[in-house]
Amino acid sequence: MRTIVFFDLPNVYARDRKNYIKFRKFLINEGFLMLQESVYSKLTLNSGQTKYLMERVRKNAPQKGIVQMLTVTEKQYAQIEYVIGSNNSKIVDNDERLLIL
Repeated sequence: MRTIVFFDLPNVYARDRKNYIKFRKFLINEGFLMLQESVYSKLTLNSGQTKYLMERVRKNAPQKGIVQMLTVTEKQYAQIEYVIGSNNSKIVDNDERLLIL
């Protein structure tokens, strides 16, 4: 499964910028990868892990702005169509990067 977080946070005042940076760092520390500016994605093993991850995002989301989450299967995620541009990331962003202990 794939959890995608979309956010649009205010960035006018210093406190807002601090909250934006803090939330973005939280996502990166949780293992999210940036798809586009303000769009991050993370691979999860099952629905239980996805629910836990979504709860953590809710707890760490800033008070102002918009934060949205979407969960899709890997099959659905693989059907992303690039209208302009392409995915030229050198980061392995599929189930090959999963390490099961």
